[in-house]
Amino acid sequence: MEREDEGRGGRPLGLVTGASSGIGAELAREMVRNGFDLIVVAEDEGVLDIAAELSDQAEAQPVRADLATRAGNEMVIDLVAQQGRPLAAAAINAGIGVHGRLIDTDLEEHLRLIALNIVSAVHLGRSIAKGMVDRGTGRLLFTSSVASQMPGPFYTTYAASKSFIQSFALGLREELNDTGVTVTSLMPGPTDTEFFDRAGMHGTKVAEGSKDDPADVAKAGFAAMMSGDDHVVTGWRNKMQSAAVGVLPDAMAAKVHRSMTEPPDDAT
Repeated sequence: MEREDEGRGGRPLGLVTGASSGIGAELAREMVRNGFDLIVVAEDEGVLDIAAELSDQAEAQPVRADLATRAGNEMVIDLVAQQGRPLAAAAINAGIGVHGRLIDTDLEEHLRLIALNIVSAVHLGRSIAKGMVDRGTGRLLFTSSVASQMPGPFYTTYAASKSFIQSFALGLREELNDTGVTVTSLMPGPTDTEFFDRAGMHGTKVAEGSKDDPADVAKAGFAAMMSGDDHVVTGWRNKMQSAAVGVLPDAMAAKVHRSMTEPPDDAT
């Protein structure tokens, strides 16, 4: 007979948001390789493809939900409650970027970014954490960024949202100390995903420079989550950058960051 928290073959249940591509898809693959059944969430139909790919190895339930809306978050929360078994681990990973000078870019795009990157993380994170605390066990992972450590000219709301996530994850971790639930922050640097294309960052130094493999990022993030680490910076370049930024004044760090994110001279 299966335990309440186990599915086919005694596998625990996990959840990944932003699972249709990039780091999220690799987190889903990594969790399945390590014995999880999954709920995979994304707004686009790519989430159906990742669920189909994983279904030969595990139970993989796709959910198309717009997590930039309250209704989308409530849909996921309700679906989790209907599973009949609890979440053992969850990776809150969904996020977007908006590139360009704040006053020249569309306000609605920035407000949607805040709704997805920040509000959804709080909405889902609170609900999932509460359920885990009630059971006395669970693992939570929030995808932050090395961009959280310094002001981010030309993607100001993105960098600020990751600063929020970093502080939020570590603060929540301390609140849940001794509950049996751990919270981990995943801090990747530039990664070979669709992020830069979707954010409109063509031609910037950060988009054109070297990038980490999202599979390596996901592997490090999963390992840190399951070990209960407070955070993990992925990639040796990013670890060096993280250490360097820690000793720079914010104004200087902003100038350094600007050199990587400023649109090229011929950008329109």
